[in-house]
Amino acid sequence: MPRNAAPLLRSPVPRAADSDRRRTNASVILRSVLEHGPVARSTIARLTGLSPASVTDYCARFAGLGLIHESATPERSGGVGRPHVPVDLDDSQFIVGGVHVAVPYTTVALLDLRGRVVAERCLGHDTTDPSRVLARAAEGLDALLAEAAGTIPLGVGVAAGGWVDRDSGTIVDHPLLGWREVPVREILGTRTELPVHVDGHARALVNGERLFGRAARGSRSVLHLFVGNVVDAAFATNDEVHHGPRSQAGAIAHLPLRGGTEPCDCGRVGCLQVELSEQTLCRRAREAGIVDGVNPTHVVAAAERGNPVAVRLLTQRARMAGRAAGLLLDILNPETVVVTELGVIHREDCLRALREEVGDARASTVVPTSFPDSVLAVAGGSVMLDVLFRDPLSVSPSVSPGRI
Repeated sequence: MPRNAAPLLRSPVPRAADSDRRRTNASVILRSVLEHGPVARSTIARLTGLSPASVTDYCARFAGLGLIHESATPERSGGVGRPHVPVDLDDSQFIVGGVHVAVPYTTVALLDLRGRVVAERCLGHDTTDPSRVLARAAEGLDALLAEAAGTIPLGVGVAAGGWVDRDSGTIVDHPLLGWREVPVREILGTRTELPVHVDGHARALVNGERLFGRAARGSRSVLHLFVGNVVDAAFATNDEVHHGPRSQAGAIAHLPLRGGTEPCDCGRVGCLQVELSEQTLCRRAREAGIVDGVNPTHVVAAAERGNPVAVRLLTQRARMAGRAAGLLLDILNPETVVVTELGVIHREDCLRALREEVGDARASTVVPTSFPDSVLAVAGGSVMLDVLFRDPLSVSPSVSPGRI
């Protein structure tokens, strides 16, 4: 894969306390620019509690790396005194790759530094062999990068369901794909010649909501419930996503769901994943004669055409998802719950059903994903963008825009 720049991000390594402090300061400053830009340096100092001199120094370093730029129009405070020159995120130069591995297909995408999808492509699986799936993902990214002339790739984020070990970049276990101990970071890193970071899609989307979303930004605690073919969850407090030993947190597939009737491979009935899976939704729709395939969006389309059985299937699924959300609310008591579920994304009646099941007292805390049209692309890209915004000075100072 040809590159117009050397890899720009390095994998995190243990650092001394002063390096941790510098990394934290750099992170809060760049995130302030992301959230409030164009913004004066003095305002950043006030928002972050850092000294004006420190903010000015970090902003100069960010500008040298091409992450921010000065706004074209200076601002005057009250019309007197020296004008402030606001700074803003420079989203014109750098992009990140995003890969989301689902059961029927892989999504590859390019995102800018604001988390906006620049390009996206869906690659259906003709096999679930991990080597072939990841090779096709690399080829798909290569094709997108070839069309994105003039931009510089910082790295690739990969998101998937199942048990994903972030530290080793490995998909430890994905039963629906039949993957075990797949070294995703190693395989894609070799093929793309870019830094690769890997995480579970629910955790990735918590970080996407934290950085680029609407309702969850600023929340002290966020729960994300992902309901697709894979059903899992992620929980973040004080801006930190909980991973647990070897990143196994969020495995809720076999939690019992009240009212469930589907038999599970584990030998029980009504486990959360088998009850809410898109595979189950499509099977029920086929049995009712609504669809003849395995694409859950066709069930949504039938509901939009007024098919009452499709509407019932979707609202029932949303109610069951509401029961799952209510169970997790009881356990974790988060400030905000974000739900990624097909019916909830596209239909108000499904969102109402979900919230009714959660209960009036907590209904307002439950919101749909901020990325209804690009949730899988954003999941992949957010893995990489989270690395950048947590450690922005890891952009190599030896590769600046002026030298490319």
